[in-house]
Amino acid sequence: MSRGKPFELVIFDCDGVLIDSEILACRIDAEELNAIGYPITLEEVVLRFTGLPSGSMRAVVERDLGRPLPDNFEAIIRKKTSDAYRTDLTAIAGMAEFIDALDIPACVASSSAPDKLRYGLELTGLYQRFAPNVFSTTMVANGKPAPDLFLHAARTMGVEPDRCVVVEDSTAGVRAGVAAGMHVVGFTAGSHCGQGHGERLLEAGALSIASHPEVLATLFRSTSTVAM
Repeated sequence: MSRGKPFELVIFDCDGVLIDSEILACRIDAEELNAIGYPITLEEVVLRFTGLPSGSMRAVVERDLGRPLPDNFEAIIRKKTSDAYRTDLTAIAGMAEFIDALDIPACVASSSAPDKLRYGLELTGLYQRFAPNVFSTTMVANGKPAPDLFLHAARTMGVEPDRCVVVEDSTAGVRAGVAAGMHVVGFTAGSHCGQGHGERLLEAGALSIASHPEVLATLFRSTSTVAM
């Protein structure tokens, strides 16, 4: 990468990047989908729905089933997810230290609803590191893989898209960052990231892969400027 103006903003996805929540949420989704007659494995949930707004998953499932999901489906998912967060949620190891060492502004842009997003970040001690710069998909018209959320975050933070670095763990999120004209790093430290996950992120358009915040820090040092 040629030398140029430095990056001015890091945009973090939340689930699977800042907090190790995707494995919890995907397991619950798989259990509840099977319970209502939609056979799917945990691995399939990770591959098909990670990074998407919950409404997008619901639309796909209802189309496949040919009928609406039960009225209480979302309430059950929220309750079980909240319970799992309270007992099992952790921050991605080393992420707090990486954030504290950043010398440029950072924000969060997530497909999660605002209350879930804040709850997860507060439980893991990360919320105050970003507040008030925490952006939810509910703030824009189109969720990932559309670029709307990342562009909204950059605009709110006063930074041009090509001066932003996106850290994403999902193919939908990577495609959103690429569509926004941002430098995208694929992140594979989450417990849900199995064999081939990094390759899928590269195929979606990530320019590099980091398997741990220490690797992420190395990438930031080696690619700390945007080509002109």
